[in-house]
Amino acid sequence: MMANFNTIDDFDVNGKTVLVRIDINSPVDPNSGIILDDTRMKLHAETIKELSMKGAKTVILAHQSRPGKDDFTTLEQHAVVLSRAVGLEVKYVDSIFSSKARESIIALEPGQILLLENVRFFSEEQLKRSAEEEATSVLVKTLTPLVDFFVNDAFAAAHRSQTSLVGFTRTVPSAAGRVMEKELTVIGNALENVQHPCVFALGGMKADDSITVTENVLENGTADYVLVSGLVANIFIWAAGYDIKSTNKNFIESRGYLDMVDKCRGLIERFGDKIVYPTDVAVSVQGDRADVTIENIPDASIFDIGRESLIKYSKILREAKTIFANGPAGVFEDPKFAIGTEDIINAIASSKGFSVIGGGHIAAATVNLGYGDKMDHISSGGGASIDMLAGNPLPAVVALEESKELFDGNS
Repeated sequence: MMANFNTIDDFDVNGKTVLVRIDINSPVDPNSGIILDDTRMKLHAETIKELSMKGAKTVILAHQSRPGKDDFTTLEQHAVVLSRAVGLEVKYVDSIFSSKARESIIALEPGQILLLENVRFFSEEQLKRSAEEEATSVLVKTLTPLVDFFVNDAFAAAHRSQTSLVGFTRTVPSAAGRVMEKELTVIGNALENVQHPCVFALGGMKADDSITVTENVLENGTADYVLVSGLVANIFIWAAGYDIKSTNKNFIESRGYLDMVDKCRGLIERFGDKIVYPTDVAVSVQGDRADVTIENIPDASIFDIGRESLIKYSKILREAKTIFANGPAGVFEDPKFAIGTEDIINAIASSKGFSVIGGGHIAAATVNLGYGDKMDHISSGGGASIDMLAGNPLPAVVALEESKELFDGNS
């Protein structure tokens, strides 16, 4: 069932004040404060520029990192980089809803753009509450009288129920921005119109998410195969009865995934060879790569899937008609253990199937390898895209759908 929400096309924004939530959380050098990657700025530039060209007074809410992290900082530099990405001046004010911020909003002329301060400087943003509760926050109550519309373009944060993402959907007519609209449409259509064979390639460190996706897509018949790698594969190998040794068992336990072993054992029993786990792995022996079969794993960290397994994975991927991939296959930051991730990406790029690449590390690896234009869709949000694949509702999208119902006919 496709989402039913408003888009920018549904509102006349000329001369109106439009509050836009985007996700420009970017890698920042903690020493210099320099932004190291402007990918997300470029993504959201389309929405911001379109609103400006249509005569909107555009006010932007965004976050950078979270309290306690080295890269938790102001958005002053973001305004500079965003200006370049949009091709228009993005003004900046170092507060969120102070009198200075409110005056800056009121002073905007049609076409002008203003970026407010890091919304996570506001403590209530850290809470996860319902849209009704978030609508009563100081942020929402203070800014609502100053804005006509709310546009949520932050797909990468759509799996969170936080003030700036859901609160305004209860107080002003709301719509999805172009990034949000495209993500929901492309991933939603791909899930609804799956061509078979359909293959999910799931890796990375967030094993619980990937295991939930595995269960969901095999249970509902979406997937023909799920190829596991990364930490997810290690859990499945252990669940299948192989001794992955104490180093790897302890690591799984330290991540809080010990209970996933029994769950994976049950999935193997239910779905059999539809779940494809490696028959060999690469371990780190004194910093070097050693490929070993899963029957002969030494007490050393598993950092990648093995070369023999990659031949099998690549064959399945090349023959697929629909592919969803999320998470790297191993410690791909180390060139010795990047082979799994690189080969899987290469196989997906070589496939004639429709390919959706999740956000985060695998998206970055795909672009860095030069395969960005070989994929049908690269998602901007890892957590949000994997929640969609798992069949979980995204709070920010639910809020947009409810807002459409709430304001229908009043906008």
